Amino acid sequence: MDARRVGGRIAAARRALTGAGALPLPVRITNGLALISLVLSSCDLLRLCSDPDRPLRFPLGGREFATVVCQLASVVYLLSLFAVPFAQSASARREDGQDGSRRSPAAVAPAPMPDCPDDGDEEIVAAVVSGALPSHRLESRLRDCRRAARLRREALRRITGRGVVGLPFEGMDYEAILGQCCEMPVGYVQLPVGVAGPLLLDGRDYHVPMATTEGCLVASVNRGCRAIAASGGAASVLLRDAMSRAPAVKLPSAKRAAELKMFAEAPANFEALAAVFNKSSRFGRLQGIQCALAGRNLYMRFTCSTGDAMGMNMVSKGVENVLGYLRNNFPDMDVISISGNYCSDKKATAVNWIEGRGKSVVCEATIKGRVVQSVLKTTVEKLVELNIIKNLAGSAVAGALGGFNAHASNIVTALFIATGQDPAQNVESSQCITMLEAVNGGKDLHISVTMPSIEVGTIGGGTSLASQAACLNLLGVKGPNHGSPGANARLLATIVAGSVLAGELSLLAALAAGQLVKSHMKYNRSSKDVANAAS
Repeated sequence: MDARRVGGRIAAARRALTGAGALPLPVRITNGLALISLVLSSCDLLRLCSDPDRPLRFPLGGREFATVVCQLASVVYLLSLFAVPFAQSASARREDGQDGSRRSPAAVAPAPMPDCPDDGDEEIVAAVVSGALPSHRLESRLRDCRRAARLRREALRRITGRGVVGLPFEGMDYEAILGQCCEMPVGYVQLPVGVAGPLLLDGRDYHVPMATTEGCLVASVNRGCRAIAASGGAASVLLRDAMSRAPAVKLPSAKRAAELKMFAEAPANFEALAAVFNKSSRFGRLQGIQCALAGRNLYMRFTCSTGDAMGMNMVSKGVENVLGYLRNNFPDMDVISISGNYCSDKKATAVNWIEGRGKSVVCEATIKGRVVQSVLKTTVEKLVELNIIKNLAGSAVAGALGGFNAHASNIVTALFIATGQDPAQNVESSQCITMLEAVNGGKDLHISVTMPSIEVGTIGGGTSLASQAACLNLLGVKGPNHGSPGANARLLATIVAGSVLAGELSLLAALAAGQLVKSHMKYNRSSKDVANAAS
């Protein structure tokens, strides 16, 4: 018989004995009562069997019958405590395969477990609400991700009294996000995706998907793409490709920390450290180690190539291997954290602005004077002056760190969400300096964006979800590049920079022409508000 059915029937007997639905007691109390009943009934039976003046005879008397019933009920109840986990583990072992190795959820999706009348939805929801069944265990217990999300959603409604009415549920592949993208899902958020372009970049056209709720953004980038295409297109250069991770370690003294710094940075030791690091991945290749000292604390910034993955997990694994190797020579090294913020991930820092993180890209275009007038509705002179006063001087007055631009973050975030990147890495990925100058005797406009920390990948994380994979496919960078590992991720980084170039050009033109408020009133408000504004 199926182990899960056996477990279900034993569990049903247990619920009957504990009075599930009839005697709503906490599990700890019923367990204690069963144990006490077992001990007392066992003692009573032993006394009856050993008392010569009152031998145990059949048919049983009232007291003897009650003692036997209590004994049997206690035994069955306590056995069920062990039988259910045993049945579940037996089922799990069978699903793991003959070799005993666990199959990953991404490789083989767990087969949905049919609803069992002994273990119905109502009881599971009640268990989650009461806290007897932790919400995060629903997937492993039910072996059905969609059902788990549905029951978690209902439990949330009962706990909060509000629920999530309006939050879509149908249409999401809950198996695809298990163990990869999101824990304890109850639905998904809808974001509209617009397409700007074509962006003529390095001789190729790209239609750029952007997920955003801000009106005017896609239209603005689209206008920038039109101006770039009408002027012959944009060109990009990838300066560097290196993801970083910087663990923080502590040594007994500052002198000892300095010794480790010199050892890690010594060219003579790089080959050995790289060999240890590179064992962690087929694509991760150590490029360098840069250390910073703060007293007896040492921060070691490892940089490496990561193929088509964004690479945080890859570089972290390699760093752990190197730290284990360094303990051979520095057994007094205390690893405080695998990340000591010198990386620096999801924070605006000078080290990323200066050294770069992920892909470092420069993108440029020369916009013809006639296009500036006909498409952008302004002049070269006004754009150059605006960029100096706003993006350069204004940002300096504000004390900006990598924020010498008009709205690079807008474009980066919209592209990141559409293509399954980590939106939080928009922080450093949006670091950008926009430069404008008049060329060809002042007739034309040269514009460039320099972005040292674009952190993108085309495999892993959210890139495998259907919607995000479709957007990557639209750009021609879906999945790994088998012929040239890393080429897809590098191309995606240049597309991000090219899109930022288009967005910067269009917004600066709107500001120079005084059209920003007018365009937002037209496109960034509801139709009701627009109608009221028009009247």
